[in-house]
Amino acid sequence: MLPPVKTLAPGFLLAMPQLGDPNFHRAVVLMLEHSDAGSMGIVINRATQLALGDLAEGQGLPCIPERAKEPVFLGGPVEPQRGFVLHDDAEVAEKHTLLPGLYLSVTMDALTPLLSAPEARVRFCLGYAGWGPHQLEQEMAQGSWLFTEAARAPVLELPPDEVWDSLVRQMGVDPAMLVMGKGLN
Repeated sequence: MLPPVKTLAPGFLLAMPQLGDPNFHRAVVLMLEHSDAGSMGIVINRATQLALGDLAEGQGLPCIPERAKEPVFLGGPVEPQRGFVLHDDAEVAEKHTLLPGLYLSVTMDALTPLLSAPEARVRFCLGYAGWGPHQLEQEMAQGSWLFTEAARAPVLELPPDEVWDSLVRQMGVDPAMLVMGKGLN
């Protein structure tokens, strides 16, 4: 049975092998919106070769050295030029609370102090994942996604290449048991 509509955002969607879209191979999507009008989320575990320091330099923004080498993430295939900042800095003025201690900011006014805050945990993502009306429900019914409750730690603390396995294991599933087809071997 699918979770009620209200519970998908915030939540995590974990891409299953049968999804088949290379944009979402072993992807973990933090859901931001889910309604009858459609759904939106950000892939949190796709680090790119681009570093935050390079991004900051290209935008003419200051960036502290300890943050400069952090990767920029690919948040999804939709609007890849649009930036989203997931962070834990409660002092940033422009922010939307997703979970206790996890915020979303979308403006340069928010990015500037975050690039200079050594104590803040930051995940800068370009683009997002989007679904039309009821598209996500259909994909879930086909077994393309697993749903689990969202938490701050996987977004900001886990290395990106460990997030998918960690969340699958927290659900009590051995990742090796997930195969093409119905989802579990």
